[in-house]
Amino acid sequence: MSTYQTISILIPVFNEIRFLSDLLEKVNAVDFCGLQKQIIMVDDGSTDGTRDLLKRYEGQTPYTVVYHEANQGKGAALRTALQYATGDIIVIQDADLEYDPKDYPELIQLILDGKADVAYGSRLTAGKPVRAFNVLHYFGNKFLTLMTNILYNTTLTDMETCYKAFKAEFLKDVVIRSNRFDFEPEITAKVLKRGAKLYEAPISYSGRNFDEGKKITWRDGISALWTLVKYRFVN
Repeated sequence: MSTYQTISILIPVFNEIRFLSDLLEKVNAVDFCGLQKQIIMVDDGSTDGTRDLLKRYEGQTPYTVVYHEANQGKGAALRTALQYATGDIIVIQDADLEYDPKDYPELIQLILDGKADVAYGSRLTAGKPVRAFNVLHYFGNKFLTLMTNILYNTTLTDMETCYKAFKAEFLKDVVIRSNRFDFEPEITAKVLKRGAKLYEAPISYSGRNFDEGKKITWRDGISALWTLVKYRFVN
């Protein structure tokens, strides 16, 4: 019998009223390898009506709903969500529809099979449909992943991916200091420095552009690069 019984799905939410209901339907429709779901949603100061939508889920199983009074960023929302996470495995799910929850079981199975401590879903390997997205984002992702590989002696293809699955102990023991999108390089740096067995598997991707609500900018890329360099030498 597997020692893994439960999974915590962390969903940071900011102004996603157009997508959140559909996203939750997709999450609930997926069998996460038979694990009992805990869905933790942290509203990060939304102003578009998302908070009113989230109130419908308060007190309902399997949901935990938490609110930030002001926008603090994805990293801050995930830091809050981790305080409520009780799952044996922890995964991250953005509140938009760029990523498909149907791709998660393959990542989770790598952990259940004992192969991985941490599993990343890669948008940049062949095997799953990927929407053609902004060329600057593409090369930015490739550059940041290359820097990750150089600094941490690894062979990742997509460090900036949202889809990350963790044995709970590999995430709960990490102190997350980043407030924004620099969460991605920070957590990658710290699990690699801990010697985690990290696997990748291909995932699909339907990336948004800025008109469709994408929030990450070139400034976040600069912050990510600095984060990679900083955590190579400090903890």
